[in-house]
Amino acid sequence: MFIRYFQKGFNFSQDGPGNRLVYHLQGCNLRCPWCSNPEGMDFARPAREETPEAVAKAVLSGRPMFFDGGGLTLTGGECTAQLEAVKTLLSLVRAEGVNTCIETNATSPAFAEILPLLDQLICDFKHPDPEAHRKWTGLDNTLIKQNIASAVATGMPVAVRIPLIHGVNDSDEALSGFLAFFAPLAAHKNVTLEILRYHEYGKDKWKKLGREYTMRDAFVTPERAAEFEKAIQSVGIQVIRT
Repeated sequence: MFIRYFQKGFNFSQDGPGNRLVYHLQGCNLRCPWCSNPEGMDFARPAREETPEAVAKAVLSGRPMFFDGGGLTLTGGECTAQLEAVKTLLSLVRAEGVNTCIETNATSPAFAEILPLLDQLICDFKHPDPEAHRKWTGLDNTLIKQNIASAVATGMPVAVRIPLIHGVNDSDEALSGFLAFFAPLAAHKNVTLEILRYHEYGKDKWKKLGREYTMRDAFVTPERAAEFEKAIQSVGIQVIRT
């Protein structure tokens, strides 16, 4: 059993609280055409392989760098695609008192198995409509909604991110769908939401991989993003910016 990853390094505050050691795990089950880490999509692509025990040892050696509430964050790709190895790794480091977090698309059918191993969760919610979600990513969002709601119900801090993309999910109809989903979660008080305006940080990576970058006219104005933030705040959800 191995952890397969294509990148690792420290990052402050954007991948969970404090200074965190972030592992980007190989492989993803979605095919978002705006992905900023397309090199992490394909499971068969070459990647570094280490046992969970070896990764745990490296994580523990980085403890002096975990200031301001930092710790370990697993992202991707999609880290839950390596579920058993990830569960082993999280168990090992959490037993040593390391703060644990994952960034996920929340599509895993075994999502409940990983929640007890986390101190916090970061997840995307790309579109409120199931068919539109399937059109843009390859899967509908039925399980995503269930998994986000179940994570919020645990009481752990849950940070949801909406990648706001013109022509994909920035319509009034999409906003209504987002509000309908988030409004019932507001009572839990442990969920935050961040609007991430579309960017092209991954565009050159797509080209280097020999893949066509198909996004066009996808930028969202600051004013439109602010409208989404204000509407989400109106239903009682705390909006953050990292």
